[in-house]
Formats: sequence, C-alpha cells, structure tokens
Amino acid sequence: MFSSRSKATVGLDIGASTVKLVKLDHSKAGYSVAAIGVRELPPDVIVAGEIKDREAVIFNIQSLIDQTDPKIKEVVVSISGHGVITDRFQIDKKTGAEAEQAILFETEQRAPFDIDDVNLDYHVIKVDEDTNKMDVLLVAARKEIMAQYVELIEDCGLKPIVVDDDALAVYNAYSNNYEPDPTKVTALVNIGYDVTNITYIVNGEFQSTRDVSAGTRDIYNAIQKEFRLNPELTSKAIKGEMSDSVDQDMLKATIISATDELISGVELAFSYFKSQAKVDSVDWIVLSGGGSLLPYLPEFLQSKLSVPLEIINPLRNVDYDPEMLQYLQPEKIAPLLTVSVGLAMRKTR
Repeated sequence: MFSSRSKATVGLDIGASTVKLVKLDHSKAGYSVAAIGVRELPPDVIVAGEIKDREAVIFNIQSLIDQTDPKIKEVVVSISGHGVITDRFQIDKKTGAEAEQAILFETEQRAPFDIDDVNLDYHVIKVDEDTNKMDVLLVAARKEIMAQYVELIEDCGLKPIVVDDDALAVYNAYSNNYEPDPTKVTALVNIGYDVTNITYIVNGEFQSTRDVSAGTRDIYNAIQKEFRLNPELTSKAIKGEMSDSVDQDMLKATIISATDELISGVELAFSYFKSQAKVDSVDWIVLSGGGSLLPYLPEFLQSKLSVPLEIINPLRNVDYDPEMLQYLQPEKIAPLLTVSVGLAMRKTR
C-alpha cells in the first residue's frame, strides 16, 4: 500500500505495553525529527500480538497523534509474531510471472499456514550471473492479522500506507545508522514485551530473522509480585525511578531469575541459526526495544550468551532539536524507538 511521495514519513509502532511514534523529514542531507512521542498502554490491552481492548488502543493512538502532530493522517506500521514469516532463499534466476510462481512455490514449502490465507511480498536481494541464481527476501503475513491491524489504524482516522515487519524495521534503523561489519556475524535482538525479534546480518547483508515468544512481561510480573507494587510503581521501579525505596540487590536478583525463558529462547534461536547458516558463532549483538533499557538485563544477557553486546541508538545519524524533545529525553529512551524510527525511514511513493 503506497501513497503519493512526501518529504516526511511517520512510523507508528504499536507494542504490547507502549505506542511509539516518530515522524522524520527526509532530505538529501539525511533525516531529521519532525515529531516524536511515546504513550504507555494500560496492562493487557494487547497480549501476544492479540488486541484484547480495541477501544483502549484506539484512544491511546489518537491521544498520541494529538500530542505529537494532529495533522498526521498517513502512517507506516508493522506487525510481528507467529502470524508473520520472513525468510531468505535462493532460486534459479527468473523474471516476471515465472519468478512469481517460483517464489509462491517456495512460500508454500515454508509457510506454517495455508498460502491462500496470507498476504505476501518479496524483494530480490541480489542476482549471481555466474551461477544464474538469485537471492530472494520473502515476507508473508496472515490476512486476518493484517486486516485486524489495518482496520484498527483506519478506526483511528489514519491511513496505513505501508505495512512492514518489526524485524525488518529494526534492520532498516540499524543499517541507516551504522556500517555493518562484513567480517562479523551480527544479531539485532529487539526485546519487546511479549516477543523478541532477532535479525541476523552475515557478510554485511541481511540474512534471516526469527521470533522468540518471550520478552519482558515475565520480568514485569516478577517485580510486581516480589515487591507488591501496582502497575504504575512497577514501571517506575523498572525505569530506575524508585532506587531509594526498592532494594537494588533484590531487584537485580528478581530480574535475573525471571529471564530464564528469554535466555533459553535466544540461545535456541542462535543455535538454530548457526546450523542453518553454517556459521561458527554469533560475533556481535545489537540490543534494542524496551528490554534493552531494563537495569541489569543487557549485562546479564551478554554474560550468559558470551557475546559482546552494544545498545543501539537509532537516532545516531538523525538530526533533532534537543529542546523540542527535552521532556522525552531521547538519549535515554532511543532504543525503545528503534522500530518506529526504522518505519519512518521507509521511502514511500
């Protein structure tokens, strides 16, 4: 879904715990922030990608639009989870209808759901003239999930001009802010509330993605239970705003003990990737999402996986006025904006 060309693109990231919006102006010089905002959602309005309370989500999206730029009408959005597959494969070089038929056949072999029930798109990454082969990136989403999100956006009075995938948005944000090292196997690990997206970069190029059905929800619940806090105070404890009233050693122990499923999921995803891609190791982790901001979690993840790690700054190559964004403190929450920045970097036409 595309619209007429404009100089600005709005990325709207609807997460399970927060809604993030970034509006970027595009110019020959690069990107600059025109509007930015984050709004927390009430607990459990979205669980594992399923919208439980549409009215609450719509209200908060509309409130975020009013807060940032009421003139916004067109947005780029994304979806993730088990209703979406992203894959890269190689086929004989073909064009036109022959290429589409070959890609459709490959999709049928890979998709865990009926091919008639999906919307799909593909992109030819590269063509090897010597071997007469071409590498194809495939994205397929279940029609019912796509329709659910498109309808939700439209009910907010907005027009979704592009529907993307979370993992590809993270890759877009990373590749526009950093130079991927072709000598390293890099994993972009985006830790959300219910799902963790992992995007692999090999030889400086996008390789594949994988979702882990675990995020920070278990950590949030464990802190709430351990310290007997309400949702608001739990969020403050996680943000480090209650260091005087919450014992930090106990907080660290609680966070670490609640990461078993997340760590196991990432370890399994890395093992599967290494066997499939025939690589010896993952050399570098770039962390993003709300999980990257949790105290003690990045360090623990690095020690458990024995892989060097850095936290992404998706605004690294983006101009913005610090005074305009002062209340948000973008330098502190930037990793939370990775998907919305990647979406806003999309060129629309």
